[in-house]
Amino acid sequence: MHSFGYRANALLTFAVTILAVMCAMASLSDNFNSPTPSAQVQVLNINWFQKHQDGNDEVSLALNVSANLQSLFTWNTKQVFVFLAIEYETPMNSLNQISLWDGIIPAKEHAKFWIQTSNKYQFVDQGSNLRGKDFNLTLHWHVMPKTGKMFADKIVMSGYRLPQEYR
Repeated sequence: MHSFGYRANALLTFAVTILAVMCAMASLSDNFNSPTPSAQVQVLNINWFQKHQDGNDEVSLALNVSANLQSLFTWNTKQVFVFLAIEYETPMNSLNQISLWDGIIPAKEHAKFWIQTSNKYQFVDQGSNLRGKDFNLTLHWHVMPKTGKMFADKIVMSGYRLPQEYR
């Protein structure tokens, strides 16, 4: 007969193997989910658009953000991190990204939202490159699963422009 130690080791090894198989199946099952999130962002107002003494441009925007991210949630989703970024080009950089707003969505019930806000973080450009600049607003999200790998995606909304003059 085998001793107690051998039996405990066999039982623990079997339990860990079953747990690993279940985690792998859970992770793979998320690949069958085809999310269809939607979002809209409106720029309600440009609160201020000014040039600092050091030559940098600063903008404050009033935004209306509405999104339906419920399709991102499955039984394996722990939470979703979402943020709104502004993206534009300057002569110095081909892509500038600045986060304007972010949030954590803990459950599917909170994944359909509408908020009216101004940018949570400063929108400052190095130099005076923003007058008359076209820009995109991009809603990014990162899905954090209970088990498996994290994935990210985004919705790009284009057709926005800053004014020619400072306010």
